[in-house]
Order: sequence, then structure tokens, then C-alpha cells
Amino acid sequence: MKNSHLDAPALPLRHLLLGLAVVAVWGTNFVVIKVALTHLPPLLFAALRFALALVPAAFFLPWPRVGWRNVAAYGVLIGVGQFGLLYIAMKGHITPGLASLVVQAQVFFTIGMALWRSGEKLRPFQWLALALATLGIAVIGVHTDGQTSALGLLLVLAAALAWACGNMLNKEAGRVNMLSYVVWASAFAVPPLLILSLWFEGWPAMAAGLRDADARTWAAVLWQSWGNTLFGYAAWGWLLARHPAASVTPLALLVPVFGMGAAALVLAEPLPGWKLLAAALVLFGLALNLLWPLLRQR
Repeated sequence: MKNSHLDAPALPLRHLLLGLAVVAVWGTNFVVIKVALTHLPPLLFAALRFALALVPAAFFLPWPRVGWRNVAAYGVLIGVGQFGLLYIAMKGHITPGLASLVVQAQVFFTIGMALWRSGEKLRPFQWLALALATLGIAVIGVHTDGQTSALGLLLVLAAALAWACGNMLNKEAGRVNMLSYVVWASAFAVPPLLILSLWFEGWPAMAAGLRDADARTWAAVLWQSWGNTLFGYAAWGWLLARHPAASVTPLALLVPVFGMGAAALVLAEPLPGWKLLAAALVLFGLALNLLWPLLRQR
């Protein structure tokens, strides 16, 4: 009997390894973001990230075979919605390790929207998985302090919702050239990010950030543009175009493993008991959502 899209069939080994490579880049990337934010204002940083993803790649890649509205909406959601909000949150409102954990709420947002569009309902194991993840985020909310605030938590949750909306647009686009899709979507991310940076951060702060940026800062920007955007989102979108969202998106449960580990090793971010408890609850919820359908198949 053929599996429905909710049965989350296992990915082929090569596709699984590709997904693992993406989440490894995304997880350790939170430390890279912190490096760039030392000198650059958040919205300007996001604009530079997508500008360098667009140029020079756009001169060598054709427009993807999908309507411009889809590409534009994806660019705004990922550029402004996901990364604009995430960078603002990480500029003193939430630690890199916790940001890498909370943003994985996108898994449940993505699957919830897929279920809503299909007219199907959450299954009992999905309700349990959602409850565990929500409890983990609630633990973080209770322990807001000088490094992590309620504002930071809300901003990252909003970024996760924008990411999930982008996932759905990406799936609607179908089997397009994902590298072209991501590159040309960046053209719609840069202008609003620059306008918002001028409006909220101001030209003096933008000019100071560009003047003070050192080699480490520009290396972080390039890693965001080429490693995270061109490789990460192109590969992720390629997987989403070929497999059910419920099979691909739960792989993101490994992002906070890499993120919190890298933050602890590189930035000496502390890992108190409450943070480990929150991570365990969120990761267990994500793992349950991934593994239960696979165990059912067996």
C-alpha cells in the first residue's frame, strides 16, 4: 500500500547525507552570525548576506521556471522575515545556542501548514511531539535573563514562522532549479532589508559598521552568503521539492545539536540544567515526530 505524505517515508541515503550536511552548516552558523554582529547592524548584515548571494551568481544562472510572485514572496519571507528577525534577536536578545534551538519551531509550523492545506488533522503522536516542544520553549521563556529575553524568544519564533511559510512556497514551486530559485529570490530580499536598515538603524550606524568590519566579519558574511544561502537553502529546497515536508523538515532537529555544541565550544556559552532540559524536550518532540512514522512502517 502506498504511503501518504504523513507517513514520512525514509530518505534515500544520499539525500539523507545531503540533509545532514545542510543542518551541520546551519547549526554551526549561529556562531558565525555572532561574529558578524560584532561590527555590523543586524538588518545591514542581512542585506549584505543576500546581496553577495545574488551577485555575481545571478549573471550565470537563469530565472527559475516559476512565477515571479512566488520567488518574490520567498525572498521577502526568508530575507526579511527569517533572517532579519533572527539577526535582530541575536544582537543581544538571545544566545546563539538557544536561537538555534527555538528556530526549530519551523518544523511544527511547516507540518501544521501542510496538514491545514491538505485538510488532514494532526495525529496523536504529532500532538504529543508538539506538546513536548512547546514545553521546552516554555522552559526557555521562564528563564529569560540578561542574555535571553522574552523579546528575543518572540523574535526567533516569528523568524521560525517566516521560515515555515517560505518552505511552503518552496514546495509549491515544484522541481525548479533550486540554486537559481534561491539566488533570484535574494534580489527581492535586499531592497527591503536596506530600506529597513536605513529607517531603523540609520546611515551613521551602517557606515560605522562597514568601516569597522574586519576580515573575520567579511568572512562571516561570505559564509552566510555562499555556505548558508547558496548551498544550504538550495539543497534544502531541492529536498523539499522531492520528498514530503514531514520527511525532510524533521532533520532540522540536529541544527540545535550543532548550534549549542558550537556555541559552548567556541563562545563558551554556558549549558545550565534548565537549558539542557529545554533542549531535551524540544529535541525529543522533534525526534518523536520524525521517528514514530518510520517505526510504524517497520
